[in-house]
Amino acid sequence: MFGRGLVKKAVAAAVVAACAFVVIVALGATEFYALCLVLPPLAAAALTALTFAVLAMATALIYLARDDEEDEDIEPAGLGERAFALFRQRPILGAAAALAGGFIFLRNPALATMVAAAFTERPQRRRR
Repeated sequence: MFGRGLVKKAVAAAVVAACAFVVIVALGATEFYALCLVLPPLAAAALTALTFAVLAMATALIYLARDDEEDEDIEPAGLGERAFALFRQRPILGAAAALAGGFIFLRNPALATMVAAAFTERPQRRRR
């Protein structure tokens, strides 16, 4: 199958995301109930929300403060790298392209294979 490896990676990423969600919810509940032992429930809820807001802000600042100037100069070579660059620079356009590509693949797998081959084909140079 054309995208079997891609499907496995997507499933693995979904499982990791679900596990991370469960861990964060459990951590929040643990923090809340631990704070309820020494504070009123309203204050415990406020401190728990504040903790996760600070964590989200710190994570956003760490990832947004990186220098991405070096990444913009490099032109992606393969189809996967081009798709990743499209999703990264223009997420709405990337989502629309993914939906259109999925529709084309479901309707006509041969056409999708030809399009993928055209994108991944590298020009051959004559050697003299």
